[in-house]
Order: sequence, then structure tokens, then C-alpha cells
Amino acid sequence: MERTTMENIRDMVDVDTVIGEPILTQDGSTVIPVSRVSFGFVAGGGEYHCGARYRAPAEDGDRLPFGGGTGAGVTLQPMGFLVTNQNSVRLLPAQAYAPADRIIELVPQLLCEVKTMLKNKNEKEQARKASVAPPQSDPQSVPQSAPQG
Repeated sequence: MERTTMENIRDMVDVDTVIGEPILTQDGSTVIPVSRVSFGFVAGGGEYHCGARYRAPAEDGDRLPFGGGTGAGVTLQPMGFLVTNQNSVRLLPAQAYAPADRIIELVPQLLCEVKTMLKNKNEKEQARKASVAPPQSDPQSVPQSAPQG
């Protein structure tokens, strides 16, 4: 029974269940569904003494009555979608998160924007300095005057 249960769960929980099939969009982006799969098992049993009311048949000897059971559960929860395009990879969550979670999620994108802004600012400053600064002359090309004496 355990082997059959494990085989059934293995069939249900494969890579395609956790990371879904990629979906190509018209704008060239790829959307990949991502899920969380969790499962559990429980089994138990015991022999119970019922006092004088229960008398085991003679062929059973002194064995007590047995009771047992098993159970299993599987949960599949959609987590979100990975969206990839030529410029970025983003995770779009399937559930609504608290504002703090959303801020944490946006930090990498914010850092990228700040980095790009600073790079553009530095390039503009260098271009401005290059257009305003007089041309530097090479000290070896300037004629030396003869010492007076």
C-alpha cells in the first residue's frame, strides 16, 4: 500500500507541477507559472485492552484487538509567475502580500534604476567637462626658451 501511495504522489508531484510549462506571449515575453507542493503522511495503530468484556478466541491466544489507520494529504498552492523578457526577470506573486513584502520585492528594480540614473549623470558630467575644458598641451611639444644669464 505504501509503495502504491508513493508512486501516485510521485506521478502528481513532478517538475511540471512545481514549475509549469512556459507560455510565450506576443511581445516576446515568457511567463512561467510557479507553485508550491507539499504533502504528508500519517499512519498509526495500536492494540487495545478492553477489560473483561473482550475474550480473544482460543486460536488467537492472548492477543488484544488491533485498530489502525493511515492518511495522506497533498496541497498545491500557486505562488506566482516568472515573467522574463530581453531586459529583466520578475516574479509576479499570485497572492496579495503586505506592503512591506512588495517594497522588498521592488528593491532590486529600484537599485537598477538608481544605478542607471547615476551612470547617465556621470556620463553627462564627463561630456560637459570635455567640451568646456581647454585642450591640454603636451609639455614635450612646448619649445623651451634659452636660459638668460
